[in-house]
This record gives sequence, structure tokens and C-alpha cells, in this order.
Amino acid sequence: MEKPKEKIYNSLRRVEQWVEDHHYKGYEPFDGLASYLRYLTFNSVLLERILMQSVRRIVFNVRPLIGVPQKDSTKGRGYMASGYMIMFRVTKDRSYLDKATMCLDWLDENKSPYYEKHSWGNHFMFCSRGGRLPAFEPIIVWTSLIGQAFIDGYELTHELRFLKIIRSICDWIMAVPREVTKSGSCLSYVAPLTASIHNSNMLGAAMLARAFSYLKDPQLLTVAKEAIEYSCSRQLSDGSWWYGEPQTFHWIDNFHTAYNLDSLKAYSEWTRDRDYDTHLRKAFSFYKDHFFELDGTPRYYHNRTSPIDSQCISQSIETLANFSDYDKDSLPLGLKVANWAIDNMQDKERGYFYFRKYPLGIKNKTPMLHWAQATTYKGLALLFSKL
Repeated sequence: MEKPKEKIYNSLRRVEQWVEDHHYKGYEPFDGLASYLRYLTFNSVLLERILMQSVRRIVFNVRPLIGVPQKDSTKGRGYMASGYMIMFRVTKDRSYLDKATMCLDWLDENKSPYYEKHSWGNHFMFCSRGGRLPAFEPIIVWTSLIGQAFIDGYELTHELRFLKIIRSICDWIMAVPREVTKSGSCLSYVAPLTASIHNSNMLGAAMLARAFSYLKDPQLLTVAKEAIEYSCSRQLSDGSWWYGEPQTFHWIDNFHTAYNLDSLKAYSEWTRDRDYDTHLRKAFSFYKDHFFELDGTPRYYHNRTSPIDSQCISQSIETLANFSDYDKDSLPLGLKVANWAIDNMQDKERGYFYFRKYPLGIKNKTPMLHWAQATTYKGLALLFSKL
């Protein structure tokens, strides 16, 4: 029987090999509009949403049949770079740093063509209840998470080119619209319009706060503080957050809650601002109490388990590992989630993680790239580093 550390290591090496064998390309849950069937939607947002969600929800991989190609993923490269750098710190194996640098160089070369400053989006059109985003239109979520990878790279290599990219990322974040209120300001999810969403706002704040340590620009700290104030002042009494404040965004799910937790913890640690410690404690207690079954199965919503989603798995592992220095129950719970995922969601022959598991044991085994592989790789790497 494998020991826990050995089991985690073997699992992450298998998914690492799968990603590299596939040259960092794969499918994504929301890539359905890359199909030739999009022309039959007649530019209707409603029909585009139906097509995209249908492709995502069908339990087998319909994409090869409707012309959806496996694409590059900026998000996937960012997560792999972060995972590689964690593994370099643990093992001192130079090949991990070389692969991380390769991913960061690729991200530098493949930033959004719509903006001078560094930012990143999907390689495919996306359509949701919030509207339509064209391919390559950046969002603050991926730009901030990729930005954290560049800070990791700068800390390991001290290469000034990474610091310049970090400055460029912060300039892009600072330029996005902000909803200004009496209780903080909210960074917009996207640049073309004001869209206030908690996880994107807090991820942006975490990026600005950490970058301040190296750029020493006080404006970064001011905007980060205002963003955290906005979200923390709107935290619900039980410690949770809605996905967003408008009624149409009133749901509470696993991985967006985890983004909020990681971001608030990062902001507090990098700024030493203790004003939001109570908010963090309440939020983490809510997270532990509502998003996990006894065997470690991660729940999608705070009040419903199904579908069991690979993004909930990967982000749970990462966040619980991240909070291992904060709460004594966090690491054992993270190990439970990882063990359940390896036993139930990792392909025994090919090593990649499945997209979703539905009731009656039905599994969608579509091999995603960022969603399931790269995110789980980073989560397992961080968990491995904590053992």
C-alpha cells in the first residue's frame, strides 16, 4: 500500500506527464463555441449559451464530432508554471525551473493582443448570463493568477524581465473599471465594462498586494485595500459570499469561495493588515463545514454535492494545503480530498483526471487541460510540499 506522500507524488507525476505529452493543449468545459455549429446560432446570445452549455453538460466528449479542436491554454500554462516552481522548491531539480520558465516565456509571448499591457483570456469565445466575451479578451481572474506565477518566477530567478511583466500586469489591473462605493471599490471582472464579482475582485487585490512588495507603488496597496474592503463588507453573516452582488449571481460554490479565501489570506500576509482576520476565520470555517463530505468528496455548492467537479477538487486541494499553517484540520482534509480524487477521478492507465462525476456513478471523462489537469497538478504539488 502506498504511503500518502508517495501516492500524491506518483499521481502528480502521472498528470504532469499527460500534460507534457499533449504539448499543453486540450479541451475546456466552455469551449463549445469553437464548433462549426456556432454559425447555426445566428449570433444569438441565448442560442450561443445553449450550445456552449450543451457541449459542457453532455456526459461524453462530443467535441471531436462537432469540430472543437484541442487548444492552447493560457490558464493551463500559468497553473503548470506555478506547479513546476513548487516542485523545484521541494526537489531542487533544475528541470522544473526550466519548464516553469518555458511556460512563463510562452505566456509573455501570448498575452492578449487587445491590450498593450500584459493580460490573458481564453483561446475561445465565451458566453454567459453576464454577456459575450470574444476569444482572447482578458479577465482579471486569469490575469491575476498568472501574475502570481510571474512573481514566483521573479522570486526564484531575480530576472528583471519578470519584474517588468509584473509591473505591466498591475498596470492592466489598475486600468480596469471599478465600482466605487462608500464601503470599498470593486475591480471589474473584465476591462470593457464594470462587472463586480467577488472572486475576481479579491484575486486582483491579492495580486496588487503581493506585487507592492517589489514595485513599492503605494497606489497598488490603496486599490488592494479598497477591493478587500468591498468584498469583506459584503460577506454574509455565516461567513460566505455570493458569487456576485446582483440577484442573478446569488449562489455560493466551492472553488469561487476558495479563490476568495486564498486571496484574503494572501492580502493579509503580504500587507500585514489584520483588519480582516475575523472575516477570514468565519469564511474558512464556513468553507470547511459546507463543502466536503465525510470521505473527502468535495461538494459543488454549499448545499448540494452534485456534480462532483474537477475544479472543485483541484481548488479544494490547493486551498486546504495553503491553509495548513492556519488550521490544524486543513492538511488532513486536503489529503482526504486528494485521496478521493486519485481513487475515483484519475484515469488508471493514462493518468489524467476526469472532468466530472454525476449521480449513479456516471463520469464525464473528457480530458480537459486547464480544468482538471493543470489546476490539479498545482494543487497536488502544493499538498506534496506540505507533507
